[in-house]
Amino acid sequence: MLTEALTVLQPGFDGTTAPDWLRRALGSGLGGAVLFARNLPGPAIVRELRAENPDVVIAIDEEGGVVTRLEARAGSSFPGNWALGVADDVRLTERVGRQIGQLVGESDITLNYAPTVDVNADPANPVIGIRSFGADPELVARHAAAWVRGHQSAGVAACAKHFPGHGDTVTDSHLALPTVHASLDLLDERDLRPFRAAIEAGVRAVMAGHLLVPALDETMPASLSAAAYDLLRTSMRFDGLVVTDAIEMKAVAAQYPLGEIAVRALAAGADAVCVGIVDEAGLYGLRDAVVEAVRSGRLPEERLAEAAARVRTLAEWYGKQDRTRVADPDAGTEAARAALTVVGDARLTAPPLVVELNPRLNAAVDPATPTGLTAVLSDRLPGTSHVRVAMGEELPAFGERPVVLVVHDASRHAWVRQALEQAVSRRPDVIVVETGIPDRPMGAAYVATHGISRVSAQAAVDRLLAA
Repeated sequence: MLTEALTVLQPGFDGTTAPDWLRRALGSGLGGAVLFARNLPGPAIVRELRAENPDVVIAIDEEGGVVTRLEARAGSSFPGNWALGVADDVRLTERVGRQIGQLVGESDITLNYAPTVDVNADPANPVIGIRSFGADPELVARHAAAWVRGHQSAGVAACAKHFPGHGDTVTDSHLALPTVHASLDLLDERDLRPFRAAIEAGVRAVMAGHLLVPALDETMPASLSAAAYDLLRTSMRFDGLVVTDAIEMKAVAAQYPLGEIAVRALAAGADAVCVGIVDEAGLYGLRDAVVEAVRSGRLPEERLAEAAARVRTLAEWYGKQDRTRVADPDAGTEAARAALTVVGDARLTAPPLVVELNPRLNAAVDPATPTGLTAVLSDRLPGTSHVRVAMGEELPAFGERPVVLVVHDASRHAWVRQALEQAVSRRPDVIVVETGIPDRPMGAAYVATHGISRVSAQAAVDRLLAA
């Protein structure tokens, strides 16, 4: 029972080497681990983990675009889901999915917590946005399926998230519990359609979101709800691994201790419990809470055994895959260029002043992830200067230089819109680059990348410098 209780845990940890306590836990049967940018100067840490347990399910969030761990320092080689939806070329999406799968597989990582298949139904959504393929369920469904097919053809498991759909919310589940006010009919027609498409495409895992969906369960978030898991297992016929979103997120952690969350999730139907960061005491506290729940009868032993078996099944699947590399180095660049839209005359002939109006990106985004535009412009136009303006700060003096204003989801941030309007009134020739979901075009030129990534920035700069 102790071993099975460890098998279903997927802890994150601090540091760029595996701590001794984690090594010991892996040797005692710990079944998973999740990596973040903080862990990854190179692939050595994965070798350390597998040296203790060759079958450990190593997971990562490598969505491409704004959510990248393996490329957090330089920016992603892929533009992200919203850009793929704008391009709307399912063959290109499949190619990108495969290349991301190969990137993950090269590090010997079992499971990618991607793609995000939420339908971004509410434009004010603070946490999904450009991580979604779009606002249309059919578009999201066809690109979800294509991404999954491509990714898993590289021999790495994909994970459709955040079940049953985080798109129609105005609350970030990292900070509080969102509520999805949708009828069962709307949920089925809109939010579940991409999950069904991913399941039909053979997705190996699904992530349960910390979302209250009263049409399913009036009291428990989906990640802790037997009704939500029954919908996935019975109605949608999914028999793969179901993992929770990170249990330290305030959507659930504000209500229950972590051990209680783990027990409730497993009892409801989860197979693996993700915790974004934990220490030795925290890990064994989770294990002991699960064991005590079995002994007290709150968690049936057969339910724990079923969950552990699904973890092992995923590890066995990974071990049998062919991860022969298929070269396609231009997939991300092609997708970024296909997604780029321009209104007006967007041309630069001299080094500009780049002004970034910086709303804080959501907690799913690694703090080190750059927008990339300034770096690319500085490389291509030496002498480019750069200023970041946060909420409450004044715009700098522009002088006579060309000005490029970089914004993200300006429509969601009143202060960004106001600053943008002020800048355009001062300098009507300003070039605006929107890296999020576009709003009303402003300035002499309005460039929409539909994503934050290294290739998105390169595509925008290529367009700005075109003869």
